[in-house]
Amino acid sequence: MTHRPGHVACTIEDGIAHVRLDRPDKLNALTLDVLDELVSTARMLRRDRSIRAVVLSGEGDAFCAGLDFATVMRTPGRVALAFVPRPWRGTNTFQEACWAWRRLPVPVIAAVHGHCLGGGLQIALAADFRIATPDSRWSVLEGKWGIIPDMSGVRSLKELVGIDVAKRLTMTAETLAGKQAHDLGLVTEIDSDPVAAALELAEQLKGRSPDQLAAAKRLFDDTWTSSARHTFARERVEQAWLLFARNTKVAREAAFARITPEFGSRQR
Repeated sequence: MTHRPGHVACTIEDGIAHVRLDRPDKLNALTLDVLDELVSTARMLRRDRSIRAVVLSGEGDAFCAGLDFATVMRTPGRVALAFVPRPWRGTNTFQEACWAWRRLPVPVIAAVHGHCLGGGLQIALAADFRIATPDSRWSVLEGKWGIIPDMSGVRSLKELVGIDVAKRLTMTAETLAGKQAHDLGLVTEIDSDPVAAALELAEQLKGRSPDQLAAAKRLFDDTWTSSARHTFARERVEQAWLLFARNTKVAREAAFARITPEFGSRQR
């Protein structure tokens, strides 16, 4: 199945969704339409319980060069509207274009090559894993324009690097090669073919219960900055449900029989 609303393409095959920024002539720079498409694509995938993993990548020579200021600022009224948070979500359009991938109850893997700048970097940081080429270019580029990252990037940076590193990257807007980004903790893995590596990881994840993957993602994302007491409580709740879940039984029986499990759709 292929879904292509505009500048975001989505292909689903055997439970793996491959979402591609598809504005290669502009290095996949973000417009308001692209942001809306990212949000709607993530919501579509969230409703599909057969999805097992998502790969995010960019067509052409880059993952994403950040916000297309020239195009976006032609409609200041629309920018103002996009800046207003939706009370039921707690995010505005800019933030939700990234955070929507955190809301997905499946693993999301960003495959990064070329430029990964500004808003593009914030999209990549919203994924659960980032696989990048060693020569990819990473920057919290907002500082160059006199602004700050405001597409959920501050939260993501907080989870991945120390506060001194987060401040330096944000204040200097320096550009890092993929290898440097990996050394700092922004990148999970370096590979010359990040899309192939991401799809390989997605296939590996398909070998685990989709309910376990969803529970693990919820648990880590919801408790990473919480107290130990809150984390322990969430562990108990998630585990109590998993112990009696249909896919847990499939995993257990397959492990004992030493066969490949055949899981059903995710239940939550």
